Amino acid sequence: MKAIGFTAPHPIDAPEALLDLDLPTPTLRPRDLLVRVEGVSVNPVDVKVRASATPPAGEARVLGFDAVGVVEAVGPEVSLFKPGDAVFYAGAIDRPGSNAELQAVDERIVGRRPASLTTAEAAALPLTAITAWELLFDRLRVPYGVKAPGGALLVVNGAGGVGSILIQLARKLTGLTVIATASRPETIAWVEAMGAHHVIDHRRPLDEELHRIGIPEVQYVAGLTGTEQHLPAIINALAPQGALALIDDPKVLDIAPMKRKSLSVHWELMFTRPLFTTDDLIRQHHLLNEVADLVDAGVLRTTLKEDLGPINAANLRRAHRLVESGRSIGKAVLTGF
Repeated sequence: MKAIGFTAPHPIDAPEALLDLDLPTPTLRPRDLLVRVEGVSVNPVDVKVRASATPPAGEARVLGFDAVGVVEAVGPEVSLFKPGDAVFYAGAIDRPGSNAELQAVDERIVGRRPASLTTAEAAALPLTAITAWELLFDRLRVPYGVKAPGGALLVVNGAGGVGSILIQLARKLTGLTVIATASRPETIAWVEAMGAHHVIDHRRPLDEELHRIGIPEVQYVAGLTGTEQHLPAIINALAPQGALALIDDPKVLDIAPMKRKSLSVHWELMFTRPLFTTDDLIRQHHLLNEVADLVDAGVLRTTLKEDLGPINAANLRRAHRLVESGRSIGKAVLTGF
C-alpha cells in the first residue's frame, strides 16, 4: 500500500523529511477496523513527532492522526462497525498513522462520518473536536448543553484548529461568554465567524485586554498555545476558584501563584485514553458520533481552511510547513491518493 513516513527527524525542507513509501497492509487486532483512508489533516502533533522522533533502525514511521475513510475489514471482536461504513477518527499516538492507504484503528475511538460533509470537511474535525470536547466538558467540567448564563471562557489562540471548534462548542452548547484571542484581521474575522462573543489581542497582556472589553475576570481559560508566556496574566484574569486547562508544552509551569485564588490546572491530551486503553475508551466513539450528529443538525461547522490536494509526501511537506509557520488558520487537509 502507498504510505508517507520518515526514517529519521529532519527539517521539513529536507527531501527526506517525509518520503513516499510502499508498505504491507496492517495486521488487525481483535477490536480493530481496517480503514481505507480517503482524507487526512495535519496537526501540530504531526510536526512535533516528525521533528523529534527517531524510528527504530531500518524502519519508517507513518504519521497522521485525523482520518476519514471507509471500513474495509474488521477484527473478530468488532461490534460497532461493519465493512462499508463511512467513518472518521483521530487515531492513537503509539500506532502507525493515517498517512497511508490502509490503517488499523481500534473501533472504540472511531465515529460515524458526518453525512452532510465532504471528505475534506470531515477530515478537519476529529482530533481537534475530541481535544476541545474533552477540555471543555471532561477537564473543566462545564455542564454540557446547559444554556443558563455561566461566566466566561477565554480561548487563547482562537483561530487554531482546537480553538476553532472549542469556540463553537462553548458558544452553541453552554451558557458561557466566549472570548477568543487573535491578532490579525483574517484571524479576528475567523474567530468571529466561529462564534466568539469578543476578541482580544494576544500580543498585549491578556488581563489588560479583558479590562478593555469590560470583562475583568473569567471563570475558565483554555491555554492552547503560549501558556508559559501568558501565565501571569492568566492568573490575574482568572476569578477565584477558576480553572485553567492547557494543551501546549511549556518548559516550566509555575502554578504556585495560583494558590491564593484556589485555582485549578487541568491537562488535556486526547491520546490519553487510547494510549492507556482506559476503561472509558469508548467515550471517544460516542463523542465523535455526537459531533457528527451536531454537524449534521447544523449546530457545528467544519473548520477546514485549505485543501492541499492528494495525500503524498510533497503535499504533506507543504502542510507541515504551514503548521510550522504559526500562521495557519483552522485546518489544512489532504484528500485521495
